[in-house]
Amino acid sequence: MTSSSSATPAAPPTAPPAPAWVLDFVLLAAIWGSSFLFMRMGAKEFGALPTAGMRVGIAAAFLLPILWYRGQVAALRQHWKLVFTVGILNSAIPFACLSFALLSISTGLSSILNATVPLFGAVVAWVWLKDRPHGLRVLGLLVGFFGVALLAWSKSSFTPSAGAGSTGWAVLACLVACFFYGVSASFTRRFLAGVPSMVLATGSQVGATLGLLPFTLWYWPAHAVSTAAWLALLALGVLCTGVAYVIFFRLIDRRGPAKALTVTYAIPVFGVTYGVLLLGETITPWMLVCGPIILLGTALSSGLIGSRPPSR
Repeated sequence: MTSSSSATPAAPPTAPPAPAWVLDFVLLAAIWGSSFLFMRMGAKEFGALPTAGMRVGIAAAFLLPILWYRGQVAALRQHWKLVFTVGILNSAIPFACLSFALLSISTGLSSILNATVPLFGAVVAWVWLKDRPHGLRVLGLLVGFFGVALLAWSKSSFTPSAGAGSTGWAVLACLVACFFYGVSASFTRRFLAGVPSMVLATGSQVGATLGLLPFTLWYWPAHAVSTAAWLALLALGVLCTGVAYVIFFRLIDRRGPAKALTVTYAIPVFGVTYGVLLLGETITPWMLVCGPIILLGTALSSGLIGSRPPSR
């Protein structure tokens, strides 16, 4: 028998590789966090409505070949009216509102406000679908909207500043965008359950493009636009919308819709970081106070915190 002292020492345990969905999660948060930066760059030269219109138009052109390759064009033709409506609710209106807001407020602030999407989604589902929250989810709604009220109050000036619009209207525009995201979620759940996700993604961008086309043409800038602004719109359409949708629906397939939506909580981290590093924006102490309150309320209201696992 070989003595223990002469035995070959066991190799140290190695950490298991991170699951593929973790990379998708971080990558999606980083991409969607950059969308506020690119929207600001585009809106400064193109204006809010052309920026939103070009974003969805480029995204539609990117996604349509993928839809055709998957053989799902027939499904889009079958549901096109409802899917196009989702495009107005989930892309056209929110993208226009956010592009308008970013003319006056920082990318960091807008990304924090965007984290309230699950709050509005819970309220709309409560009112429309009678999906009433209970317990900690109700507390989360109260905490989240309290944080929004605090943050909005600090930015409630409706007097235009030099070279920009009023911060008050910009904050309201962000919240309107979040409200319509919530409406579109309940609309999709109510009328389009079972429709393939890529059909929803692609068709919604086509519908948003058609809805915004008259405004895009009417408000198209008469002056020359820089190459940087064009590249920002290209990044918005291809990366932040087209590629992001592909990653998002892959994440849904791997982890389910509830866990995929928690990416909302990571987006402000990237949005604030990009604004500080690339645009020289500052993080105010009040943002550091209100941001965590909003995120806590959102996590509670969506069941991320305090939800009990099903009994076995």
